[in-house]
Amino acid sequence: MQKYLRETAILNFSSPEVQHFLAGISAGENEVELAKKLYFKVRDAFLYDPYHLDLRPASLQAGRITGKKRAWCVEKAVLLAACARSFGIPSRLGFAIVTNHIGVEKLLSYLGKEEIVFHGYVELYLENKWVKCTPAFDRRICAISGVSPLDWDGRTDSMFQEFEGSSRFMEYRHFYGEFDDVPVDLMNSEMKKHYPHLFEKEWNTKEFSFFHL
Repeated sequence: MQKYLRETAILNFSSPEVQHFLAGISAGENEVELAKKLYFKVRDAFLYDPYHLDLRPASLQAGRITGKKRAWCVEKAVLLAACARSFGIPSRLGFAIVTNHIGVEKLLSYLGKEEIVFHGYVELYLENKWVKCTPAFDRRICAISGVSPLDWDGRTDSMFQEFEGSSRFMEYRHFYGEFDDVPVDLMNSEMKKHYPHLFEKEWNTKEFSFFHL
């Protein structure tokens, strides 16, 4: 269990930036209530933005993410995992391939396929069991997309809902598993396998950017 509590170069929870982000959150609370506060804070502190992706370790550091206004799912997962470890809650990072069926025409034009590779989520060890949560979609982006924000009670898994009303929303295609740190090499190699065109030229515009190893 110790490997899920350790600080890493990416999960740098003792950094001044992460500690400033956590100001006002008390360590004396019930662990489930504390975990819920961390989840909602990370989920809603950043506008979900899948159009600016950086797969380099230095850019994925939790401390660096706190200075952003927008973040993609892996960044939000990293920050939540780091925040949990700061309070002694074991955390691990999960990754999957998903298909989003609502409002992804623009993203599809850049990725070239409907699968979203290396979607990030988090598992926290609470009340003697691992519980999944997905802090990717904030309230603002949910309102824009016309979907309900994902709630989380800290006791049951909270993954993307398969349907939003009668419409197909999110479909999980493949799970890579859970990790004690970001598997940077695997993430880069999987992205290259699924989106080879993103590695063939430079992508760095206001509309879309992509950086890799």
